[in-house]
Amino acid sequence: MTSRRFVQLDVFADRPGAGNPLAVVLDAEGLDDATMQAIARWTRLPETTFVFAPDAGGDYRIRMFSPRREVPFAGHPSVGTAQALLAAGRIAPDADGRVLQDGIAGRLPLQVRGEGQARSVAVRTPRAHVVEVAAADDPRLRDALAGLAPGALPPALMYGGRRWWLAELADEHGLRGAQPDWDAIARLAESTDSMGLCAFARADAGQPYDLVVRAWVGAPARFEDAASGAANATLAAWLASRDALPGGRRRYVVSQGREVGYDARLQLEIDDDGEVWSGGQVAFVVEGTLDWHEGSGNP
Repeated sequence: MTSRRFVQLDVFADRPGAGNPLAVVLDAEGLDDATMQAIARWTRLPETTFVFAPDAGGDYRIRMFSPRREVPFAGHPSVGTAQALLAAGRIAPDADGRVLQDGIAGRLPLQVRGEGQARSVAVRTPRAHVVEVAAADDPRLRDALAGLAPGALPPALMYGGRRWWLAELADEHGLRGAQPDWDAIARLAESTDSMGLCAFARADAGQPYDLVVRAWVGAPARFEDAASGAANATLAAWLASRDALPGGRRRYVVSQGREVGYDARLQLEIDDDGEVWSGGQVAFVVEGTLDWHEGSGNP
């Protein structure tokens, strides 16, 4: 048995309990696939990441597991893992404030701004594209959107590492009060090979954020995501393609998770090359060591 450095974080949050939980195993060399999956199942968090020595030219290599399966890419595990490594002194940004992450999705840069508790990290997400634009009365979406007043943009199916249906609602109040029809969302996800429905609305005047987002995952599990960097990056690409970014700005802030007991803030940016960066702050909650029987997949 080997003791490995282990942290739990809240990502896209400035305090514990507000963001999307993440576990990070900082010393993962020697762990096989079955053992990593067993650890991720044991943590019961949305994702658990495992850090390995980088490929040539990178700063570190990452693998991400949900409790059910390995995940090719997700935003909050990328941001949280980079923050954990920075805090541990394992990596340092270059002169431009960048670090390089290797993983199944390829090599992705992350931008580091600030220091200490105020530090924020943003990952350049895989480029997203429109799969299809649907009519507001599309029968596949009818039940999932029943009773919800639509916004200005039509629904769209986007791919950005994962497929998400995106739907704008008329206002913040309507979105925050929405009760998802989980059977309808599951049918939508399964029939279109998507994660489910990401609904969004423009923020009410005077709020410290620009958009409100709710991401309803329909398959393989049914749950509302506390804060999804990947879904929000896909949404940012959709808004940019329609010239519909909040206030016409290339940087904006999203509020997500309040309806399920969190209060995350995500920072989105579209750079001059049209690439989308998804990031925010991270709160450290647990720091210690993980002791696990290696190779067996069992504790």
